[in-house]
Amino acid sequence: MFETVSISMEKATQLLEQQEGHFLDFKDKRIAPAKITRAASAFCNADGGDLYIGVTENPHGFSWDGFSDPEDANQLIAALEAVSPFGTDIDGEFLFCSELAGYVLHVNARKSRFIRKSSDGKVYKRLSAQNSPVVSDEALIALRRQKGIESFESETMAIDAEVVTNSEAIIEYLLSAVPVSEPDTYLRKQHLLVSGKPVVAATLLFADEPQACLPKRCGIKIYRYSSEEQARDRLVEDPVTIEGSLYRQVYAAVDRTVKMVESAAYLDDEGLRKVSYPHETLHEIITNAVLHRDYSVTDDIHIRIFENRIEIQSPGRLPGHITVSNILDERLSRNPYLVRHLNRFPDPPNKDVGEGLNTAFDSMKKLNLRSPVIEETANSVMVSIRHESLASPAQQVFDFLSVNGSIKNEQARKLTGIGSESKMKKIFENLIAAGEIEHMPGTAGRGYAYRLVIKER
Repeated sequence: MFETVSISMEKATQLLEQQEGHFLDFKDKRIAPAKITRAASAFCNADGGDLYIGVTENPHGFSWDGFSDPEDANQLIAALEAVSPFGTDIDGEFLFCSELAGYVLHVNARKSRFIRKSSDGKVYKRLSAQNSPVVSDEALIALRRQKGIESFESETMAIDAEVVTNSEAIIEYLLSAVPVSEPDTYLRKQHLLVSGKPVVAATLLFADEPQACLPKRCGIKIYRYSSEEQARDRLVEDPVTIEGSLYRQVYAAVDRTVKMVESAAYLDDEGLRKVSYPHETLHEIITNAVLHRDYSVTDDIHIRIFENRIEIQSPGRLPGHITVSNILDERLSRNPYLVRHLNRFPDPPNKDVGEGLNTAFDSMKKLNLRSPVIEETANSVMVSIRHESLASPAQQVFDFLSVNGSIKNEQARKLTGIGSESKMKKIFENLIAAGEIEHMPGTAGRGYAYRLVIKER
């Protein structure tokens, strides 16, 4: 059923030298099927990982001790199939090394959009190198939210209905989106008003001051720093707080960020310089953060403006099966009520539903800037928009010198985004060795500069 892959002794040794951790687990071939399902459940319910069956642990580390025949693993394979059908969240292959004994079953488990249970009906989650049971009701609810099976946005709130039925936000919305409906009637039909109480999504969309109902969960903080590092003493001004209904927040946050970037000027050898970013990139990434953050997490969205980049940090991990590597191709909305209704506003911020990040990336490429970098931390998602050219550092230096007479190390580091003086010097040395540039005569010390080599035709 599974492909057999032959690997070299070198590759096998490299595998056995690895340490078990959040994404890697070694298991003895004699392990009970029930125990192997715990490992599969744990990986699928967390961030995925690699499971190797046929590896034993000894005082000196791990050693290869595979199955004599692949069919000897049938019982374990059947148990794994019961956790998640092969091809859905997990795939398998047998590894064979001619210099070692037997076949090792390699199982690749991916982050699942569903909650996967072990054979005893229990739920496990991978935490560091442990397969930890998810036992409490609170932990199970949190896992269901992480998977996108449930959403905090649909929970009812203990606030008066008039907060959302008699607000400026709902009146403006209905006048443009649904001009024939009364607020309470519309909200009930849309399941945004349940048993006379607003759900979280209704509060975020239609309360004039949702921050009063959900303190520290639905605001946006904007910071500007006078350097490339985050430090309190480098703050140019007090952080700006953006509040109000989500529709107003998005446009206010984008507008304020653009203005703060435009007002920022950084001093280098050429004098004051300004850095700009595509408006579409800022708009789409901020909109994405507002739409898809986890509103059950007590934290605001943070936008940090540095000399060479902008960071947008959104509370909560990526939902369901979404990962950093597939986020541009896969679709899963943590907050479908928010996505749907925000799209009904006049001039909706999420015009092309599901395409926002792709638009952000395309806008950077059009200006020959590097694509944003998406990272997932323990409790948030960070998108970094760096002001760096798509061209290699060497090409950037060459292009600069094609227009300008000379360039110094510090100038080149500002141009390329390289922070290390020695790394930049190495690039200059490579360009000199290639016969493209040379030392600028008459320059030395801090003024040491380079110029293009004038080539004879």
